[in-house]
Amino acid sequence: MTPAKHEPYTLRVQVLSNGQPHGDPITVTGRLAWALENLIKAGSDGCTPVSHPAMRWASYVHKLRGAGFAIETQHESHGGPFPGAHARYVARTELQILPNKQVHA
Repeated sequence: MTPAKHEPYTLRVQVLSNGQPHGDPITVTGRLAWALENLIKAGSDGCTPVSHPAMRWASYVHKLRGAGFAIETQHESHGGPFPGAHARYVARTELQILPNKQVHA
């Protein structure tokens, strides 16, 4: 028996400039797609590892920046039994989520 083949999670986005499409749509896959989708949906509130649990937020943001997306890092202090600091990531590139194209074999 062969294992089932799973399609990777994908997200198609359009970069906008003053609300108008700028360039071709971009497709992001896997955890980067998950992270970018969460950043877009969070808007100016951004995402933290507490509000959107994931082990590798810094890595996802680093890779998304490398792909050309502007993402701001805001450093915040927190209290509680383990006080310290955490990052809040906010997407600054104006983006629109597009429907994924259906590819037929």
